[in-house]
Amino acid sequence: MNRTTLSLIAGVGALAAVTGFAVVSAPDATGTGTAKAAARLPVERTSLACPAPSTSDLAETTYTSFTPVTEGTGSEGKGELKSVKGGKAGKPVLEPNEPGSPVSGESSGGDAPALIGTAEGKFAPGWTVQQTTEVAAGAGRGLLGVNCQAPDTEFWFPGASTADGRTDYVHLTNPDDSAAVVDIELYGKDGALESPVGEGITVAPQSSEPILLSTLTDAKETDLTVHVNVRSGRVGAAVQALDDKVGGDWLAPAAEPAGSLVVPGIPKDATAVRLVAFTPGDADADLKVRLASPSGLITPAGHETLHVKPGMTTAVDLGDVTHGEAGSLVLTPTDRAAPVVAAVQVVRGKGDSQETAFIPATRAVGTRASSAGNTAKGVALSLAAPGESAQVKVTASAGSEGGTAVSRTYSVKAGTTQDVEVPVPSGLKGTYALTVEPVSGGPVYASRTLTATQDGVPAFTVQTLPDDRGKVAVPEAKQDLSVLQK
Repeated sequence: MNRTTLSLIAGVGALAAVTGFAVVSAPDATGTGTAKAAARLPVERTSLACPAPSTSDLAETTYTSFTPVTEGTGSEGKGELKSVKGGKAGKPVLEPNEPGSPVSGESSGGDAPALIGTAEGKFAPGWTVQQTTEVAAGAGRGLLGVNCQAPDTEFWFPGASTADGRTDYVHLTNPDDSAAVVDIELYGKDGALESPVGEGITVAPQSSEPILLSTLTDAKETDLTVHVNVRSGRVGAAVQALDDKVGGDWLAPAAEPAGSLVVPGIPKDATAVRLVAFTPGDADADLKVRLASPSGLITPAGHETLHVKPGMTTAVDLGDVTHGEAGSLVLTPTDRAAPVVAAVQVVRGKGDSQETAFIPATRAVGTRASSAGNTAKGVALSLAAPGESAQVKVTASAGSEGGTAVSRTYSVKAGTTQDVEVPVPSGLKGTYALTVEPVSGGPVYASRTLTATQDGVPAFTVQTLPDDRGKVAVPEAKQDLSVLQK
């Protein structure tokens, strides 16, 4: 018996030992095998990273943790969010309540640290944490909101800037026990910007690093695409964009590059909308630009298409494209598809009373998505069905301090966006979460907007609702000792 055969048998034996002799059933050559569709089971562990909310002494931050009820999780589990400073995780500052009920915590001032957290067992599937900060004055004043991010190895942020009047930071949060090494690449209107300082950034274990974009390049770029690439380890990432005149907000990662994209839930009273797009591929991207309005898909006058050159950030002002109605941007290739990332910067208000927020292109809701941190007033939910019509179930959870969950089902016609009447828990006390679940029909895209008025300024923040990935496909396996005899 030659060495190759021995090595193969040894490898198979080692795999079988690790897996308890479990092998996936597969069809035989005649197609009469016993393979079955993979079961979708709840995830057993979820990690999240929340960036440091603000350096302003006037900042008031609320954290809300929520896990939707998921069948098949069992009765055990735990979860916690811990603060991180100086490479050490402190005591838990927030622990999830029972699934179906949110729990909130608060912090004040500019010293609030980043948070890292883990949920296991019944708390893991669909775990979401909303971080909402009110800043009364100064650069970036307004309402800043972000969903705490699952750690990953790559992120795209179209919509950042190093222009005068903007102060943008990339927050990198490492939840793990080993260091992460990160490269930050910047792309402007003419292509990649030289930035040796952005290469090989080390993020210590259980720590967070805010990286000021203007320290990575001398270029003054109105529109930038930021690419965060993790060489080793993993991080959570978000961009904090602060403007001297029109407030600020968090820019969450855009959906991975794709030929077609949806940017859901542009507020109906938006006074300015700026679309920023980038293609990391080698070919130009030509996109058809349409708005899914309450009455159907329409083409913005003068902005029928968008041409995006490879490696260059392209931006276009769409003005008040929604014209007082709910809307979602739908970007599709005019011919051959090329991978694209995109986001919009939205402004509400006029003159000195303006506020800004960002909406990245996002994944569809898929099976389920949740959004925490909602209050009795100042909440809008947008549902878009760019292809086929859809039925969507929306559940308002119990309140963090009391109340009873309620659900409603909505119909969204093909090619439209609907701002639906948000259900509110009966007897609500505290904050609550919204869970969106498509029931039938085509893909649904969603976003939630929080609004508040600060000294006449229409403060707001928008968070998209992509699929929570609370379940994973697990192939059926069975013991098969005969694999050792072959």
